[in-house]
Amino acid sequence: MIEMKHVKASGRSAAEISKIVADPGFGKVFTDHMAKAKYSVELGWHDVAIEPYAPFQVDPAMLSLHYGQSIFEGMKAYRWADGSINTFRPLMNAARFQRSAHRLAMPEPTEELFIEMVKQLVATDKAYVPAGGDKSLYIRPFMFASEVGLGVRPANEYLFLVIASPVGAYFDPAKAVSVWVSTEFVRASPGGTGEAKCAGNYAASLIAQAQAKEQGCDQVIWLDAIERKWIEEMGGMNLFFVLGSGDDAQLLTPELTGTLLPGVTRDSLIQLGTDLGYDTHEGRISIDELYEGIQSGRITEVFACGTAAVISPIGQIKSESRNVQIADGLPGAVTMRMRQALLDIQTGVAQDVHNWMYRLA
Repeated sequence: MIEMKHVKASGRSAAEISKIVADPGFGKVFTDHMAKAKYSVELGWHDVAIEPYAPFQVDPAMLSLHYGQSIFEGMKAYRWADGSINTFRPLMNAARFQRSAHRLAMPEPTEELFIEMVKQLVATDKAYVPAGGDKSLYIRPFMFASEVGLGVRPANEYLFLVIASPVGAYFDPAKAVSVWVSTEFVRASPGGTGEAKCAGNYAASLIAQAQAKEQGCDQVIWLDAIERKWIEEMGGMNLFFVLGSGDDAQLLTPELTGTLLPGVTRDSLIQLGTDLGYDTHEGRISIDELYEGIQSGRITEVFACGTAAVISPIGQIKSESRNVQIADGLPGAVTMRMRQALLDIQTGVAQDVHNWMYRLA
C-alpha cells in the first residue's frame, strides 16, 4: 500500500468549475491539485503526495534542462452516466512509461505507484471531469531529472508528477485534416528513441510541424529515416489506411519497427477493427503506394489515432511534388464507425468485452 500525503488546495468554486467543464478547450485550464513523487538513488521513491497545483522553482543547472531526461504519458478519464469516472487501459500507459524511462536511463515507477497517483489525483479533482460527447479529463503523467549539476550522465534524482486538464475535442471530428509529407526531416531512426514517449521526440518534430503550417496543412506525415519512403506516423499519432469500403473494407497500420510509438489507441483499434468484421493487419506502406492507392481508389480513407484526438480523419495529403485528395476529402464511413465504436466503449455506452476500462472514482 502506497502512503500518500494529501494537502488540500483552496481551489475554485463549484460555479467556476462548472463554467470551465462546460467549454474546456484543450489543455488550457488545470485542476486544483497535482500528484507528486520524488526519487533519489539513496531513498528510492518517496514523499508521494497530492498537493495544490502550483509552479515550482528549478535550479538553472537542473540536469533535465540540459540533457533532456524527460518523459510523459497521455490518458483520459470519462464521466459515465452512472456517475462513475473511468479511464482507458491505464496498465498499457504504465508499462509504456516504464519502457520510456528505461530507454532514457531513468528509474521506472512501479505500476502500483503510477496507477495510484493517477487514481488519487482524479478522485481528488473529480469535479473537473466533464460529461458527454468528446469531453473528458486529460491526464498527463510526466517525469524529469531534477538533480543539479552539469556532468553528462543519468541523474540521481527525479520528480514524477501527474497533472490533469478538462478537455474537449482536439480536432473537430466532423472535418478531415490536411497533412504535409516531410521529406527533409525525420521523427526517429533505428536505435533511437522512437518507441519512447520522451520530450525530445516532440521537440525534434516541431520544425516539420511549422513547415506543414506554412503549407496550409494541419499536421505532418513522417517517413522512415533510412530510405525516406516508408510511412510511419502523423505528428505524434499512429496512422491507419482503409482499403475498399463497406463490409469488405480492410484496415492497415504501419508495423512497429522500433521507430514508431506503440500507441494504446493503435493497439485498441487493431482489436476493435477485427471485432467490427474488418480484415485488420499491420504492415508496411510506402508513400508512393499511398499515392497510387488513392489515385486508383483502392485506398478509400486514411485516419490518424491517439489519446488526445481519438481518431482524426485525413482528407488531403500534400508534398513538394503532389497534392492528393482522399476520396471526397470528407471523413469516411469506416473512420467514423471506428471512432464512434471506441468512444462508446470509453464513455460506457457500449459493452466493454475486453475489460479495457478501469474505474478511478
